[in-house]
Amino acid sequence: MSYADKVFIQNCKDILNSGVNDLALNVRPKWEDGTPAHTYKKFCIVNRYDLSKEFPILTIRKTFFKSCIDELLWIWQKKSNNVNDLNSHIWDSWADETGSIGKAYGYQLGVKHHYPEGDMDQVDKVIYDLKNNPASRRIMTNIYTFSDLSEMHLYPCAYSMTFNVTNNKLNGILNQRSNDMLVANNWNVVQYSVLLIMLAKVTGFEVGEFVHVISDAHIYDRHVPIFEKMLKNPIYEAPKLIIKRDVKDFYDFKVDDFELVDYKCTPLKDKLEVAI
Repeated sequence: MSYADKVFIQNCKDILNSGVNDLALNVRPKWEDGTPAHTYKKFCIVNRYDLSKEFPILTIRKTFFKSCIDELLWIWQKKSNNVNDLNSHIWDSWADETGSIGKAYGYQLGVKHHYPEGDMDQVDKVIYDLKNNPASRRIMTNIYTFSDLSEMHLYPCAYSMTFNVTNNKLNGILNQRSNDMLVANNWNVVQYSVLLIMLAKVTGFEVGEFVHVISDAHIYDRHVPIFEKMLKNPIYEAPKLIIKRDVKDFYDFKVDDFELVDYKCTPLKDKLEVAI
């Protein structure tokens, strides 16, 4: 059994069996038909994935690996906030007529800041520190910029990464304020695991642990029957992730550089509607 499947199934069962629901509350999210989108949730779920042992992608349902990486590169490499730079359409609901999602996500990572070493954005500072000061306990990014929230079309969900080098292994903690378990949980796990692998490769470290901290982990009401169907699917062993080129520069990675070997999974036949 894939470890990612084990964690995901246990998380979802815990949410449904011992979590709380907001059915009696006036909630902000709505379904496309205007109906309030209610959830079952748990506060503060923390999951740890040892990336040196296996790659944490679900097999109980298909996770669209290439699209995950494309979005990751859109945010962390292109530092874009325009959906026209993205190959999928997952952000279209939050884009304006020009394709912009406002001062969110990639925009924040691309803002230059002044450091003693020179002007750098957050991504470049992480890479610089990992190469030049890996013992630092200050290697992190944060895109939850309060002064810009009013100009973001969606407040960042996955908003902060903290990096730590221990025993020559690069570890990372993703802090996430909110996580739609069925739609986005494994999507985010896959993305930020790949990010750690990318950064480890270009800075000369082995890859270590990815830790995922979720403040509000929830399952939407319309997704519960879909999860119950998923539980009947077979669970396979985790695939192996390989990088097909010897990439030295973080900005040289391409989507097609990454390949999953022996990825067995069950296609998701039911549409997972996204609450807006």
